Amino acid sequence: MRILVIGGGAREHAICRSLSLDPEVTEVHCAPGNAGIAEVATRHAVDPLDGEAVAALARSEQVRADLVVIGPEAPLVAGVADVLREQGVPVFGPSAQAAMLEGSKAFAKEVMANAGVPTARSYVCTTPEEADAALDAFGPPYVVKDDGLAAGKGVVVTDDVEQARAHARACGGTVVVEEFLDGPEVSLFAVTDGETVVPLQPAQDFKRAHDGDEGPNTGGMGAYSPLPWADPKLVAEVTATVLEPTVRELHRRGTPFSGLLYAGLALTSRGVRVIEFNARFGDPETQVVLARLRTPLGGLLYAAATGSLADFPALRWSDDAAVTVVLAAEGYPAKPRTGDVVEGLSDVEQQDGPHAYVLHAGTTADEDGTVRSAGGRVLSVTATGADLVEARRRAYAAVGRVRLAGAHHRSDIAERAAVQAAAEG
Repeated sequence: MRILVIGGGAREHAICRSLSLDPEVTEVHCAPGNAGIAEVATRHAVDPLDGEAVAALARSEQVRADLVVIGPEAPLVAGVADVLREQGVPVFGPSAQAAMLEGSKAFAKEVMANAGVPTARSYVCTTPEEADAALDAFGPPYVVKDDGLAAGKGVVVTDDVEQARAHARACGGTVVVEEFLDGPEVSLFAVTDGETVVPLQPAQDFKRAHDGDEGPNTGGMGAYSPLPWADPKLVAEVTATVLEPTVRELHRRGTPFSGLLYAGLALTSRGVRVIEFNARFGDPETQVVLARLRTPLGGLLYAAATGSLADFPALRWSDDAAVTVVLAAEGYPAKPRTGDVVEGLSDVEQQDGPHAYVLHAGTTADEDGTVRSAGGRVLSVTATGADLVEARRRAYAAVGRVRLAGAHHRSDIAERAAVQAAAEG
């Protein structure tokens, strides 16, 4: 099987890496990719938002893709999957209409209401006056979400009403103001062909830039899996009350969701509540979830793309734990500096592999092979171990070998869960 992956971040590097390890996958291609992806896939220059260009590449003699996997949300909302399907190319990723589950927070709230999916009470606001009234109705902590795509940084949670108002106005259009949900947050992915829903293992990510959940919101500074503190019945409960009802509702509307349905959840004192939906693999949770998946990835994604998930064997998982630590550029998330040399990558491979490895996010390579930073989140350092304590130790040892001027990372990824699990074990 020949597979083309669309995107160029750490999520896509994790996907390409897993596909390269699948014995049924003979070739992995990626467009546009990054410096690290080039080690496991053939890179191609193409605009990920141009459906015709993506389809032409997929059908080209050079690629001849049996499957296209779309990584980021923007191409999905732009309808790239629709163009591929129209041209007969199997694609893992929802249609533009179904991807509005992520593309519009207001649409997602409407779908959840019709499907009976538990979520936060909210107001959809189209004017500053409506937003002000909603903020007054809920009180602090205030939660304000940009209705559209915002690369993981369109949400503000604050006790400062003026900051909340400023964010609502800065969004410049429709915003969703909702009640604050207490309790820990969990990410749960599910692969679906529009009818059958196959949940993956849950993960937890860390959105704030600095230790102790301080600092501004980011696209994610790290993640871990499994969650030793979570109810063993969590996955089954969320599948029955959130994932399956949502897939049924979209099918009922005539816009079936085929691809990766990502539920961001809050485990509140009143039960599980959906914070948001995404229409693709999450970053950095994908890095740890795929590190633990033992079922070959290519066949799973192909079954979803071709409507045959109902006949797919039960997924197999490693008992190991996985931890990812994001190395971010100086100034991230506000004004990340780019162009700095990244050193020490070969040290990780030589001294920490195969239990720890580096997934590239925002990188590029000079003609002589020198790797440089090219984005805010530069690298995801991922490690596995018998438990979270060992996985954390390996991940941070590997982080310590990488050198990038001005870079910063959180030092507390999975720390609390590891301490708790060790105490109980």
